[in-house]
Amino acid sequence: MTAHQTSVQTTPYPTDEELVAALKEGKRDACAELVRRYSSRLYRVVYRILGSEEEAEEALQEAFISACSKIATFQGKSQLGTWLYRIATNAALMRLRRMKHNHVSLDSPVETEEGDHLPRNLADWRFDPYRVALNEELRQVLEDAIQALPETLRVVFILRELEGLSTQETAQTLGISESATKVRLHRARLMLREYLTPYLSGQTINA
Repeated sequence: MTAHQTSVQTTPYPTDEELVAALKEGKRDACAELVRRYSSRLYRVVYRILGSEEEAEEALQEAFISACSKIATFQGKSQLGTWLYRIATNAALMRLRRMKHNHVSLDSPVETEEGDHLPRNLADWRFDPYRVALNEELRQVLEDAIQALPETLRVVFILRELEGLSTQETAQTLGISESATKVRLHRARLMLREYLTPYLSGQTINA
């Protein structure tokens, strides 16, 4: 056995299916393995929803406690990751609504959302800013723009564009239809373009 082979850490549950089985059997190390395997990607989601490290950590803890305690309800109809994204997203949204006293439903139709704005100046765009290597300044501007999105649009954009979930997985995570997911993603992209166009044109973005 080589030095490299001896340094590789192994898990007793190589696949998610084995991990789920261990969780359902109540094995004590299974929940710790679930946290190890998924904490980084779930933290990114809840942090982007909440915009606060402290709130994100609280939401993540709530999500894992919920997942480990309710694993018996997981039937394997979706991927384990998709199921966890839904739990974590719900935990983050619950905290966000308590923070903002805002009880907007994820199922409210985007098409009729009040206060929504369509982009006015897209003619000179030659690329999508969230698909190129961003410098630190532009990255922060983009993060601010994402935080400024309405809740229903922000969550879809985070899951679909930033976390790379498919349209189907995003829809399953949020409990909405694929067509609604596509509409919300399109609307989020347009709003982000409107927000970022002045910056990319060398203008100042009004707070």
